[in-house]
Amino acid sequence: MGILGLAAALFGLDQYLKQKIENQSPDSFPRMMEGTGGMIRLYRNHNSGFCFEFLRQKPELVRMLPVCFTSAAAGVLCFLMTKKGHRAEKAGYALIVSGALSNLCDRLKRGYVVDYFSFQPGFLKKIVFNIGDLCIAAGAVILAARSLLGKED
Repeated sequence: MGILGLAAALFGLDQYLKQKIENQSPDSFPRMMEGTGGMIRLYRNHNSGFCFEFLRQKPELVRMLPVCFTSAAAGVLCFLMTKKGHRAEKAGYALIVSGALSNLCDRLKRGYVVDYFSFQPGFLKKIVFNIGDLCIAAGAVILAARSLLGKED
């Protein structure tokens, strides 16, 4: 499976998990995820803003900015896909687009993004994520590392 296939699978997984969470009673959250030894807690959070509800009072801006940024990232990815090499950049942008599209679909369909888990160690327990958020973060780390390490051969 190529990077685009992986990105599509991650998008599909995130959308599936969000729907599965939404179909459950709100009274069943939060709860520990079975089989994780207490490391992951499940939630059913509706985030109408950006990270930490930032700009939730500006719903039109919260709807339009992701459209612009997701479109720009998808455009860069399309351009990179026509080039030889650039594997790290392709992977980074594919992950970013995958996560951004998943969250954008939520915003356009539901009016909010479904966040559904947190890691319990340390400060991370205060942050509720979804797979799309992790894809965006992983893609950004890949792009930053590639930039810091220099030109790819």
